[in-house]
Amino acid sequence: MIYKVAEKFVSINGEGTHSGQLAVFIRFCGCNLKCSFCDTTWVNEEDVPYEEMSLEEICEYIKETGIHNVTLTGGEPLKQPGIRLLIDCILAMGMYVEIETNGSVDLSRFKSKASFTMDYKLPGSGMEQYMNVGNFDFLTKKDTVKFVAGDENDLNRFREIIEKYNLVDKCNVYLSPVYGKISLEMMVEFMKKYKLNGVNMQLQMHKIIWAPDKRGV
Repeated sequence: MIYKVAEKFVSINGEGTHSGQLAVFIRFCGCNLKCSFCDTTWVNEEDVPYEEMSLEEICEYIKETGIHNVTLTGGEPLKQPGIRLLIDCILAMGMYVEIETNGSVDLSRFKSKASFTMDYKLPGSGMEQYMNVGNFDFLTKKDTVKFVAGDENDLNRFREIIEKYNLVDKCNVYLSPVYGKISLEMMVEFMKKYKLNGVNMQLQMHKIIWAPDKRGV
C-alpha cells in the first residue's frame, strides 16, 4: 500500500487533549471539503508535491523519531486508501494515535483504539451541510469534537449542537477561534453567559509560537 504524504515532522501538538506534548505528524494529501477558514488549502491542490511512502516506511519513520504521540492529519486522512492498515500498524507499535477528521466521513467504519479529533463545521465554514451527525454515536471520552467559530452566529450554533447531542457528557469538547477573526474575550464571555461547563476553549499554540502560515510545525 502506497500513501501520499504531503509532509511529515515532529513538533508540539498545538491543540486538543495532548496540547503542548511532542507528536509525530503525518499529513496526507486531499480533502473532500473546502472550508472558508482552512489553513492547509495547499494540500488539496492538484499539483501539491508529495512523497509516496509505503506502510512500512511510514511506521519506520515514526519509530525512528522516538516520539510516542502520532497525529494523522490532512487534508482528510480517513479518505486515504489503506488508512485502516496504517492505523493498526502504528497502534501495534504501542503508540498513541490521534486522527484529525473533518466530520463528514462515517466513523463507524473505523472502530479503533485510536483517538478521533472530529471537527463539526459551523455555518461560517460554508461546510455544515456535509456534517455526519451520526458520528456522535461513536464518540467516547477518548475522543474530541472541535468547533471553530468565526462570529456570534457560529457560537450560537455551537451551543445548540453540544446541547442537542449532549456532547460534553460523551466526549471532549473544544472551542477554537478562526484565527484573527473573532474576539477571544467575546468567546469567554459567551461561555460564561451560558455556563458552558466542560467546554475547553483553546488557541492554536503553533500559530502563537511560529508564523501562522508556517509549515512543518
